[in-house]
Amino acid sequence: AMKKVAQDVDVAIVEIGGTVGDIESLPFMEAIRQMRQQLGREHTLFVHVTLVPFIAAAQELKTKPTQHSVKELLSIGIQPDILLCRTDRFLSKDIKSKIALFCNVEEDAVITAKDVASIYEVPVVFSREGVDTLALRYLHLEAKERDLKDWEDVVYRIYNPQDEVTIGIVGKYVEYEDSYKSLKEALVHGALAHNLKLQVNWIEAEGLEQDPASDEQLQGYDGLLVPGGFGKRGIEGMLTAIRYAREKKVPYFGICLGMQTACIEFARNVCGLEAANSSEFDASTPHRIIYKLRELRGIEELGGTMRLGAWTCKIEPGTLAHKIYGQLEISERHRHRYEFNREYEETLVAGGLRISGSTPDGTYVEMVELPGHPHFIGCQFHPEFKSKPLEPHPLFRTFIGAAYANRMERRATREASKVSMFHRPERIASR
Repeated sequence: AMKKVAQDVDVAIVEIGGTVGDIESLPFMEAIRQMRQQLGREHTLFVHVTLVPFIAAAQELKTKPTQHSVKELLSIGIQPDILLCRTDRFLSKDIKSKIALFCNVEEDAVITAKDVASIYEVPVVFSREGVDTLALRYLHLEAKERDLKDWEDVVYRIYNPQDEVTIGIVGKYVEYEDSYKSLKEALVHGALAHNLKLQVNWIEAEGLEQDPASDEQLQGYDGLLVPGGFGKRGIEGMLTAIRYAREKKVPYFGICLGMQTACIEFARNVCGLEAANSSEFDASTPHRIIYKLRELRGIEELGGTMRLGAWTCKIEPGTLAHKIYGQLEISERHRHRYEFNREYEETLVAGGLRISGSTPDGTYVEMVELPGHPHFIGCQFHPEFKSKPLEPHPLFRTFIGAAYANRMERRATREASKVSMFHRPERIASR
């Protein structure tokens, strides 16, 4: 299998997480040891991330953790070529020399992996340490002129935003923020495109359910987003947030479950379909706005029953989706089991909902939106999977732009209100 990988790809990067010596990582360590044996030293490169802690009481950096971890690797037949030393300060020449001597690596290969405030600064820091040049030399690859202007621009904008934008994410896993890691980073990418600092507030969907003051919890956000998820917990809270965004004209973005709940909310509160729901949450609902994939009806087992991977979506001309993408056919990644029930398409469209994206054969609904709303869009796919710092996904870029426009409009309204109060005739007459 490893030989086939070598034949099929030019470069493969394998990351093994955990701590050297952990029993669960041993099979993977053995695999990469054999990889070097089969591919040859000139075609492989071992980069070991290690820790060089600063002990405040002694006021010194300690190299023993690094020495011991390298010793563990040597004991299973792996000699690191480059050491990325995680530390909170730059390593002195003496410290690098010591590590190089006892770990059997070149001094130039001992790299300071200094803590940074933003992960997007890492490529810039590593380039200054010469990691890229070193890796190319070890792999006998030609080193061309380095150009990190775009990355440096990203880092500059991160530390020098012109303003900020606040997004409320209404989800069911907000106590575990890493559950939405790719989503948050995609929002960061969208904010960077507008040179804005992103403020994310996590709103527990269950906390909005049956809360008479739920509107107060949702006030003050420039935009609201409902992400993907499974199960019925927190659904009513999501519906509350979506209704608020729809009625108060707050920019809204629904992803996967966020699109499905937007359709359910619209069916209930605009089209008058009481108790409309998804069969995932209520199997006996009289209006199954969302239901299981057609080909999976009757299948109860969860394994292997998802629509996964990249699917083509055809976009309707003249829609918000068309304006955002600038093209009529796109490809996006999916991960879900339930779909919009097109039996209700006519009813919801008559109520004002617009289906702006579908699969080419017209079977599945991919995107919905609300004409007349500043920004209300939902997609069945997961655009966060394709967003990059230098190439923000258009849906996130546009959502952040709409949220910031909402912020500026509210700011202007407040300023106008202050001016109006100051110049009221009764105030002048009373002086």
